Amino acid sequence: MAAFAVSAKPFLGTQLNKSVVSRQTSKPARCASRQVVRASGDDWYGPDRPKFLGPYSEGVTPEYLQGEFAGDYGWDTAGLSADPQTFARYRTVEVIHARWAMLGALGILVPEVLEKYAGIEFGEPVWFKAGAQIFTGEGIQYLGAFTIPAFSDNIILTLGVEVLLLGLAEAYRANGEGPGVEGLDDLYPGGPFDPLNLADDPDSFAELRVKEIKNGR
Repeated sequence: MAAFAVSAKPFLGTQLNKSVVSRQTSKPARCASRQVVRASGDDWYGPDRPKFLGPYSEGVTPEYLQGEFAGDYGWDTAGLSADPQTFARYRTVEVIHARWAMLGALGILVPEVLEKYAGIEFGEPVWFKAGAQIFTGEGIQYLGAFTIPAFSDNIILTLGVEVLLLGLAEAYRANGEGPGVEGLDDLYPGGPFDPLNLADDPDSFAELRVKEIKNGR
């Protein structure tokens, strides 16, 4: 047995080395031919779209969620969107709130970043303290450089103008009426609201809608 073991070692070692060399030489060069496949806008819609439970979503997704709209992951366990009219309203409200949330996040970050890294002086860059400047003697300084007479230190007048202007803008959007916005979609109007023509390509537009709602959430 010992003689067999001694005589077998070189044979087994040779076979093992040959096997390793064979695997190394026959292994395909995957890194050189690797391609990054980018998901298209259509991948986020329809029955084969990504769902909230991944591969375990079969039988859990409600029938009324067919992937027609951006951000539909088939999750409505409470049945809040079973009624089409309610669903349409929820969808509109969510998109509008998402847009305001993204604008708010930008408004929170930009003043602090500009003051810290660009040296631009703001009266108060911290967002939850900035509004208190209206009660000081100097009032609110916009971009730390100028004030608007009668508005910078009058909270009632400022609030009234904001409600009026934002109310008119929201009324124009909701009704599809107003200068330059006649006949446009009330949620994705395009036209003058898309000066860069980002939504001209249907596939890009579909993908941008998904990105908007995902970032807003």
